[in-house]
Amino acid sequence: MEKLVDVPKCNVVPVIDLGKGLGDGDNRTDLVHQLLKASQEFGMFQVVNHGIPEELLNDTKSVCEEFCELPAEDKASLLSDDPECKLITGITKYETDRIHFWRDYLRHPCHPSEECMKSWPQKPTRYREVVAAYSIEAKKLGLRILELLCQGLGIDTNYFEGKLSEYVQLVVNYYPPCPDPSLTAPGLPKHSDIGILTILSQGDVCGLQLFKDGEWLNAEPLPNALVVNIAYLFQVISNKKLKSAEHRAVTNSSRARMSVGFFIYPSDGGILEPAAADESNPPLFRAFQFNEFMRNFYSVGRNLELAIQPFKLET
Repeated sequence: MEKLVDVPKCNVVPVIDLGKGLGDGDNRTDLVHQLLKASQEFGMFQVVNHGIPEELLNDTKSVCEEFCELPAEDKASLLSDDPECKLITGITKYETDRIHFWRDYLRHPCHPSEECMKSWPQKPTRYREVVAAYSIEAKKLGLRILELLCQGLGIDTNYFEGKLSEYVQLVVNYYPPCPDPSLTAPGLPKHSDIGILTILSQGDVCGLQLFKDGEWLNAEPLPNALVVNIAYLFQVISNKKLKSAEHRAVTNSSRARMSVGFFIYPSDGGILEPAAADESNPPLFRAFQFNEFMRNFYSVGRNLELAIQPFKLET
């Protein structure tokens, strides 16, 4: 690929216009470069003109908010502490937990939607219809971003088709107003996402923060924008050319906040290995299956850095 002029570094989460890279030519080349730089320096960026209709974004936000506002008895049948369940709602046990996380959440798989939606909430009545439509569009967007990043890394642009993007999951996070945020941990503590790529619709209440160079940066909400996170295992495929975003969600005392995350993972048998390695950039990891990594992840107390150790190669 033609050598490009570097994009200057900045101290805010980058915003990238995907509409400027349609087709081939210089516009696409420039877009690829913007995505690559943001993924190398921040591991997080926002996208606008991404192709998901505004009406569908609003409908998705609306049905997810309606779910969060349902009476407790309507959500009781979905409660579970089992991380292997297809459907999980985590209700904060504030009085009994030693560490307080101010968050409720709903989590379920999305693909294939015809099969998965049988276990999705039945209320609100449009939840299944709207979320199924959103999941299809979010998956298309995720694959498009992955294709562009593959071009920037110099690997097959179809690399993530199939098993490396087969499992997708939707998570609705709800952060009620917190009377005293100083007495609780963040709504969601500092972490990196596990899989390949995350697409987040964060609504209009600020609360998402990126950790960069020892400081927390706000990812300011923008109308109809979506936040994209490079997830931890994409670092393996990029041979650490890309950076996984460390981030958190914080609460406030006056307004509730809701976000809808769309997570792209490999299937259990998906093989993860450096695809962007060559003689000048030798592989840093051996090949391994996603389920092998996850077994190790749970065995070491859900610590990503410890979980990856057995798969590192000596350099």
